[in-house]
Amino acid sequence: MALNLGQQITTPTPPNIGSPGASYDERFQSQSFGALNTYFSKLTALFAALFGPRGGKWINNPYGAFQDGTDQVAANTTTAYAITFDTTDFSNGVTLSDSSRLNVSQAGIYNLQFSIQFKNTTNDTQDVDVWFRKNGTNIDKSNSRFGMQARKSSGDPSHTIAALNFFVNLAANDYIEIMWRPSDVGVNIEHFAASSTPTRPAVPSVIATIAFVSNLSVETA
Repeated sequence: MALNLGQQITTPTPPNIGSPGASYDERFQSQSFGALNTYFSKLTALFAALFGPRGGKWINNPYGAFQDGTDQVAANTTTAYAITFDTTDFSNGVTLSDSSRLNVSQAGIYNLQFSIQFKNTTNDTQDVDVWFRKNGTNIDKSNSRFGMQARKSSGDPSHTIAALNFFVNLAANDYIEIMWRPSDVGVNIEHFAASSTPTRPAVPSVIATIAFVSNLSVETA
């Protein structure tokens, strides 16, 4: 999706004043001061826009939004599976690769949020773990366990949405993945097509967003 660059402010171009001659030149002085006055007026307007009310609308922070429109299944309960995506909704400095990797081009702290549509087709309650990996390595203390009710009847599984947000410190060109593992292979990730009566939009199996928060990395003890 193309960015609306027309809604961004631009940095004023410094004036090319040139070098003064050996003697005073009134025309040169007048032109130089006029160019500087225009330049500083533009700078003042720029700072007023950035630091005034609602100035954040002009800040071009990295972000990305992704979703998947397919079912995702687990072949066993002893393997960690990476959540995959097939659609990029928005991308500005955050890109999708290898179906599961969310790559950032700018170092900083990011807020990663997800919403996963799980279903349980078994007759028992089940659990599913969801956690994060950075550059292929599990992030310590990033796991969450979601409980699921037993199916309501044969052909009528139970459903739950697993959702949360997580702050992560990423360097330029790092990537992050969302991992999952169910307690039974009867638990999977499901999408739904658009419905009628009434008309309802499709349900993605997974939605994930990642947004830049700060370029300041603070290590905790």
